[in-house]
Amino acid sequence: MKVPALTFLVAVAAAVQIPLSYKWKSGPEDRPHYSTLEENDWPIDLSRYKDQMVVRLRGESEDAVTSQFRSRLGSTDTKWSGVLRTLKEKKFNVWAHDPIQKTTDVQVNSTELADLMATFGITEPEFVIRDMAQAIYESYPKDYTSDQEQFRQQSIKEVTAADFRVLGDVFFKSYRPLDSINAWLDMVHQTYPDLVTIEEIGKTHEGRPYNVIHLSRAGSDVPHSDRRTIVVTGGVHAREWISVSTVLYCLYELLNQYEANPDRWDEWSKLDFLFIPVQNPDGYDYTWTTDRLWRKNRQPSSSSQESCVGIDIDHSYDYHWTKSEDTECGEDYSGEYPFEAIESKIWSDYLNSTNYDHKIWGYVDLHSYSQEILYPYAYTCQADPRDEENLIELAYGISKAIRMTSHKYYAVLPACLDKDSDMIPDLGAGTALDYMYHHKAYWAFQMKLRDSGSHGFLLPEKYIQPVGEEIAEGLKYFVRFILSDDR
Repeated sequence: MKVPALTFLVAVAAAVQIPLSYKWKSGPEDRPHYSTLEENDWPIDLSRYKDQMVVRLRGESEDAVTSQFRSRLGSTDTKWSGVLRTLKEKKFNVWAHDPIQKTTDVQVNSTELADLMATFGITEPEFVIRDMAQAIYESYPKDYTSDQEQFRQQSIKEVTAADFRVLGDVFFKSYRPLDSINAWLDMVHQTYPDLVTIEEIGKTHEGRPYNVIHLSRAGSDVPHSDRRTIVVTGGVHAREWISVSTVLYCLYELLNQYEANPDRWDEWSKLDFLFIPVQNPDGYDYTWTTDRLWRKNRQPSSSSQESCVGIDIDHSYDYHWTKSEDTECGEDYSGEYPFEAIESKIWSDYLNSTNYDHKIWGYVDLHSYSQEILYPYAYTCQADPRDEENLIELAYGISKAIRMTSHKYYAVLPACLDKDSDMIPDLGAGTALDYMYHHKAYWAFQMKLRDSGSHGFLLPEKYIQPVGEEIAEGLKYFVRFILSDDR
């Protein structure tokens, strides 16, 4: 039985403290510079980012076909890979690198910038982000501060319209902390109890629930074991907030489509969806309280060589796992053995449990940034994925669906190129993409969301809905493809 919409809206607004009558604004034009504020009004301690910036290195670009052909022949662009190797050896903080455009974004302070320029003979740096502290300040919701873990209480007495879409339009105006996300999901479940269930499948190192959201039409004639399951995940790297919001938006959009198209409910009877918006709950919460740019989980390693915390969950799966060159303090640290990251073990155990009967046809793991659709394998370019021609065709179909929605281009390429795995093998080892594709899912992709480099991991909140809309359309194309697959 569906909860009345007004009751639902008021309940959600109270739970996550979202003002339904609030006049939302976004963008830097209504934000003062963080340095003009009292430190108590900062969302987190911003002083750690003072003098931090992101600069871009450029090489000679080549098209995707040439890059892929070269990689299959075992030919490496040694000059380009040498840049990555040098950055890694000198322990520069690499945000992203584009194997087609031959660009690399690097986070530096002013001293490191001088070293970077000297190392690569740069005379005029190209800045992506000049003022890191301000960009981080603007990524938090307006008026959010660290001493209020939920949003400021505001009046909801002026509510006049009440429906699920109105709530979504408000919810997706800003990024949301973990408690607000969980409250919103609880209310979604209350509104659609016959469609949405929330299952806790484990606990993180810090004791937070690891939740899977099921979207499935109950009461149909199709046995659960015969349904085609699609898995959509995000937030494995804590700082990639747009991936979390986009998983939630895809869930929201599918529910809206279900309501609007009862004539297609029979199709829903053939499908199951599993959504994991936050694969790294501890790390994600840490980005809201302490360090906006944190990437790994918050688990101490079994190694006692250093005192740093955190394992890269996306280097912790057992398929072609390789111990990373990074030490415990490195952002790509893989742990000392496969599945050491608790979150990867929780997910693997869930998939392998005796009562698990999902047949996974599709898997999409959302990341940021670069606007890319990556297909297996990540660990090497020398291994051919099964049904490669159709896998690539499907990826281009998803890319076209996105482009028809928003005119944004998402490049299609093998994940090994993005990782530069044949030159630096540990960067593509032990990924969720390869694990899921090899063991569980027939079709599997990693998608790197917007943007192409103007904001990096600090994509402004005004892009949450546009990105959600374009990826939801890509997901719908994926669903149609899976429904039409007669294997």
